[in-house]
Amino acid sequence: MYGLYDKEGILRFVDSDKDACIAYAELFELGSTNYCLMDLDNDTKKVKSNTNLDQSQGVYNN
Repeated sequence: MYGLYDKEGILRFVDSDKDACIAYAELFELGSTNYCLMDLDNDTKKVKSNTNLDQSQGVYNN
């Protein structure tokens, strides 16, 4: 499952298909510097093992 977040950190779209998330970004003219695409399945494992929930998403930015 993938989540597409805008540069404000707001979840804009969720889908199991990565290409569908990218198509959503293109549809709403979100440039690659204005969104980040995150694999939500992998991130849940990271959150459980990491108590530092820094709001910065720069690491995941395209």
